This record gives sequence, C-alpha cells and structure tokens, in this order.
Amino acid sequence: MLEQLTGIFVSFFANPSAWGIGLAIVFGAIWVSAYWPPLFKRPWLWAILVGGAILTSLATAYIQVPLQSLTSLVLERFWNEGILSQLLLLLSVIPIALISGLVQEGSKLVPVVLYWWRKGKNIDPKLGLTIGAVAGVGYGIFEAQWILNDAFASGWSWGSVQTNGLLALAEFWDRFFAVAFHTASCALAGYGLAKGKGWQFYLIVSSLHFGIIYIALFRQASIITVYQVEGFIAAWAILVSTAALWLRWRTEPATQRDKKGMRKPRR
Repeated sequence: MLEQLTGIFVSFFANPSAWGIGLAIVFGAIWVSAYWPPLFKRPWLWAILVGGAILTSLATAYIQVPLQSLTSLVLERFWNEGILSQLLLLLSVIPIALISGLVQEGSKLVPVVLYWWRKGKNIDPKLGLTIGAVAGVGYGIFEAQWILNDAFASGWSWGSVQTNGLLALAEFWDRFFAVAFHTASCALAGYGLAKGKGWQFYLIVSSLHFGIIYIALFRQASIITVYQVEGFIAAWAILVSTAALWLRWRTEPATQRDKKGMRKPRR
C-alpha cells in the first residue's frame, strides 16, 4: 500500500516536458499576478509557494487517496455493484469529492497557518489573502504541470486539434481555470484566517472545491458533455476569483479610524 501511495506522489514528477512545465508556470503567473504579491520584495514568499505545492501533493497521495479508497470500500458494503454504478455520481461520489476538498484546501493552507502562527496569530487580512494566493498557485502550477506533462507524453500535438477540434484543447482550458481556482480558494482561506475566522473560511472553500470536483465527475458518467463541464469549471473559477480579488483590491473606507480612534488624514 505504501509503495502504491509513493508511486502516486512520484507521478507528479513523471514525464517532465518543457511545454508542460512552461505552460503551467505561465498559467500560474497570469492568475497570481492579479493579486500582486511582493515575491521579489519578500523572498520568503517563494518558500510559501513551494510549500503549498509539496505539502498538498504529499497530502493528496498519502491522506486523500487512502481516505477515498476506504470510503469506497465502506460504500460497497451498503450497495452492490449494480446499484453503486447507477448511483455513482448521485450518492457514492459525494463523500469522496468532499474528502478531496477538505484535504487539498487544508494542506494548501498549512504554509499560511505557519506564517500566521509565527506572527503571533495577528496579520493583516490582505496579507493573509496574498500569502494564501501564493500558496494556492504553488499547488495549482504543480498539479497543472503533472497533468499537462502526461498529455504531451501521450502524444498530444497540434495535429490533435485538427483531428478532434476544440475537444483536444479541453485539458489546457481545464488546467488554466483549475490554477485560477486553487489560487483564489486558498486566498480566501488565508483572508479568513487573518480575520479570525479560519475554520469557517476553510469549510467554505472546501465546499467550493467539492462543487468543482463533483461536477467534473458527471463528465465521466456521460451525464453532461465535456463542453458543459468545462464551461461550469471556468464560471466557477471566475466567480471564486472575483470574490478573492474584490477582497484584495477593495478600497478602505475614507472614514477609517487609526489605532488612536482619530480619523486618518486624507491626502
């Protein structure tokens, strides 16, 4: 069992290609730049980025997969194969998708929690949001290069577009918006942590993660088309990103008071 789980983690590093890694980095740079993190003024943010990538990959392999396998075994005791196959997406996949959200959103948040703890559990909410975005994009990039490397290793080329049309680009579309979601969800969790509502925001973003995973599984059951799934994923990612970016860039009220209770002078 341990060997299998290690194989899952090692697979994140399999089939490296310049195109897969390069596109993943470009996708991440596009989305994280919207949060304007001071990556060069505060070099320690790179450690947050790498930490988010590695910790979430480890948690996916060694926590998420065993829990999902155990859940599947438990469910099989209640339904036979015929019933289980019919209700796969309606019932049995719900706890499995929930585990994915809880594990991945929790592990992405670990570097943010460590920074928050080191700062005496007192950081500016916008800084918490920015750090969360950096941790989230770290895993988003790492996951994207894993999937895109596999696509190129499987023989993807521009000829695939001529043969299959836009369907051949679905993987790239999917990863572009998956990176956006990973970035935004962790940004929201970091904001909530800094506001003193860490567990509430963690459950919120885990639920959002569940939604994007659950709808994607409908494609595997041929209940909805690939285009419908990818359209939903894009809309979901944009919605979550809009919420996170609004919190990042919203203007403080002009009447905000300083620590002494006096109005801040306008310039």
